[in-house]
Amino acid sequence: MNTSDFDYHLPQEQIAQTPVEPRDAARLLVLDRAAGTLEHRHFRDIGAYLRAGDVLVFNQTRVIPARLRGYKVPSGGQVEFLLLQQVDESTWRGLIGGRRVREGARLAFSGPDGTTIEGTVIESGRQAERVIRFDAPLSPLLERVGEVPLPPYIHVPLSNPERYQTVYAREPGSAAAPTAGLHFTPELLIALRGQGILMAYCTLHIGLDTFLPVREEAVEDHKMHTERAILSAEDARLINEAKLAGGRIVAVGTTSVRTLETAALRSAGVSDPYTDAGEACPWRPVTALDEATDLFIRPGYRFRAVDAMITNFHLPRSTLLMLVSAFAGRDTILHAYQVAQQEGYRFYSFGDAMLIL
Repeated sequence: MNTSDFDYHLPQEQIAQTPVEPRDAARLLVLDRAAGTLEHRHFRDIGAYLRAGDVLVFNQTRVIPARLRGYKVPSGGQVEFLLLQQVDESTWRGLIGGRRVREGARLAFSGPDGTTIEGTVIESGRQAERVIRFDAPLSPLLERVGEVPLPPYIHVPLSNPERYQTVYAREPGSAAAPTAGLHFTPELLIALRGQGILMAYCTLHIGLDTFLPVREEAVEDHKMHTERAILSAEDARLINEAKLAGGRIVAVGTTSVRTLETAALRSAGVSDPYTDAGEACPWRPVTALDEATDLFIRPGYRFRAVDAMITNFHLPRSTLLMLVSAFAGRDTILHAYQVAQQEGYRFYSFGDAMLIL
């Protein structure tokens, strides 16, 4: 399976630069895998496809001001650092922007009010990956020296940073928003609860693979970076009880999918999820979880927990496109994307949504 199998062309004008208002006014492409149908709706209509006893599983991560702008010391050359993973209170792993930023380099980062913190590059990784040890704990200063990062394909400044947060975001730590959840409003959540839809929460702080394309020619050669995934015992119990009562597990976003599937694999004691690929897989209960996951879901993966998912339209050659292709079939997804383009859907983080049943 080649990475080029997950390529497609998207005109620049279909990359959403700003979010729609209100949030649930986004369009919704409904893909029914069993019926082989596509329907065109709006996100506010999603309740028509859910039934009492289903459980929506949300990723409650909150985006932190993860983009730091600064300069080299003493040369003054400009640099940027995108925080992706906290190693300890003063050390962070991330992506560097700037020329010849090598191990041992001293960097200073400043905020609009003049607050400045310095650090040293202590490790270089693949491509632009770096580890910086700051001279002091960074978190207390982050709101003053950092800014909320938007994906590189968005070129219009965001007037309200909260618009790049879900309305249920609670746990700070992510470098990007779980964008499938951006379409929910408080009013829509209340209406869905009124239908008898259950709601559970997990946490996966989004990291490096959101930003880096798959560069390996063979999909199987790509190695996922680890991200911390958390599912509480209370939420695991709610999910399992809902499933046993006949409800469907509906993951809101690919990060919720990866968390739930990691929890199901742990529960089943499966170390290699691809050893028995190709046949229908029985549902597995999920277990409470708080660990790093590098689960790479690609075609051939057998889903054990998730029955349906809500997701946005993803970048070509990305692990996210591979995940939804594993769920619905590569040809089916690429056809749906082609239809979405023809119908004028908006793509990527601030774009429209899909419901895959």
